[in-house]
Amino acid sequence: MTAALDGVTVLAIEQAVAVPFATRQLADLGARVIKVERRGDGDFARHYDTRANGLSSYFAWLNRTKESITLDLTTRDGVAIVRHLASISDVVVQNLAPGATQRLGIDSASLRAEHPELITVDLTGYGTGGPYEGRKAYDLLVQAEAGLLSVTGTEDMTVRAGISAADIAGGMYVYSSVLAALVHRWRTGEGTAIEVSLFDALTEWMGHPIHYAMYSGEAPPRAGDSHPTIYPYGSFATADGRVQFGIQNEREWMSFCMTVLDRHGVAGDPRFADNAARSRHRVELAAEIEEVFAALSTSDVIARLDAAGIANGRVNDVTALIQHPQLATRDRWREVATPSGPIKALRPPAIMHGLDEPMGPIPEVGEHTEAILAELGYDREQIERWRADSVI
Repeated sequence: MTAALDGVTVLAIEQAVAVPFATRQLADLGARVIKVERRGDGDFARHYDTRANGLSSYFAWLNRTKESITLDLTTRDGVAIVRHLASISDVVVQNLAPGATQRLGIDSASLRAEHPELITVDLTGYGTGGPYEGRKAYDLLVQAEAGLLSVTGTEDMTVRAGISAADIAGGMYVYSSVLAALVHRWRTGEGTAIEVSLFDALTEWMGHPIHYAMYSGEAPPRAGDSHPTIYPYGSFATADGRVQFGIQNEREWMSFCMTVLDRHGVAGDPRFADNAARSRHRVELAAEIEEVFAALSTSDVIARLDAAGIANGRVNDVTALIQHPQLATRDRWREVATPSGPIKALRPPAIMHGLDEPMGPIPEVGEHTEAILAELGYDREQIERWRADSVI
């Protein structure tokens, strides 16, 4: 089988999470991804922890199926090699510090002046222009600036999202915009310059709170693991754990009262007459629900919810997710080679039937440097000279 992006070459001048997340998606579709890393230690995400069989859990997640070349971009020769790599690439994507590519002469405008068919992507913290243009932007800082912290947590405490939400948002827009740009180029022959910012990406994901606040004059309340405006919609204690469920309409509410709670009086209680009333009287309604659930196991509650046609789920921890029967039954795990031995990795979320989904090894720092330079036409003498001069 062939993969969807066979024949597409992506030059990734990348670090940390956001762009590596985007380019791994492209690699999963069959693109060749050449990852430029610093000499010596490489991408600093390699050293966040050692939890994945000695590898950083972030790096193991984000960097399979890539080739690694080490370059010192403070040297003229290092920059020249990047420009040469750009000439054989379809896409160049970068998330260096603000202004770095302009100082090095490998910015989007410079590369596309030489290669108009090139697709270039700059992932920045806050975008071009505006008072925040030059600011460093890490995931948690962007979560704060974009208001995500203000709507995440409990009434008394804001909480960081437990995953790198800003980085993932930015990475997904890089990924999707590259796919759109490839379609555009295949139709017209024209390349594209793309800019994505972490702030803009996460602000888009804040669309519901923005519209809620813009037209009501107040932000949606922080509601812990419940929904801020729909109730009951959240997790509730059972005799042996917690269960999550959500009521979406009045038909489901009546079914919940009759089949799950078996309390007809609750269905007719004016405090719970509609969603707005239930949301105002959360404390009282939660007491009714958990009084019933306290005598039932999680499995019993789920059985009742299923019988009533109420969407529900277990409140799993990460270990339970890893062992989830849905992942096992649907063959969602593969084994990927790494410098420290094989590890398990999840298959790509999008299943493209009839096409390959390459899941290649995670590279060692600079593992492919010599092979890539030889492919570019440089002889061993030149490569050894660059090594002696600390260019590679």
